[in-house]
Amino acid sequence: MFKRGIFTAALTLATLTFAGNAPAQTLSYADAVTKLAADCGTDIQKLCKGLNLGSGRIADCLQQNAAKVSPTCKGSLTSVFQSITQREHAQTAYERVCQRDMSKSCSGIKGDGFVLACLVKKEKRVSKECNQVITDAGWR
Repeated sequence: MFKRGIFTAALTLATLTFAGNAPAQTLSYADAVTKLAADCGTDIQKLCKGLNLGSGRIADCLQQNAAKVSPTCKGSLTSVFQSITQREHAQTAYERVCQRDMSKSCSGIKGDGFVLACLVKKEKRVSKECNQVITDAGWR
């Protein structure tokens, strides 16, 4: 529960304060929580001690104390936010980006999971863009 609260707080804070332009590799949600717990846990303990995790209290606390948040935590907040945003965008764009490859390489296959498995299996025949969106979405 503590890690989930840190993740929620971090995403909120990153959205409001620290979003940057550096490219990011996509992280799983579990890896994102682990990274934020490791890199921001001390800041949260120091700056937000005694606050409950719910209702964005930690995010509010970190935002109010943004000048005191460590550079390591700020950097992690930025990279995690960018990675999760990239992953969510890829998941949303998958069908549009891969439509042609689905028709060409996996026609007749029914079911989203089976079509995705087909595209992954036929990676060498699938377009670069489709392969990239599958990777960025965290499905490979």
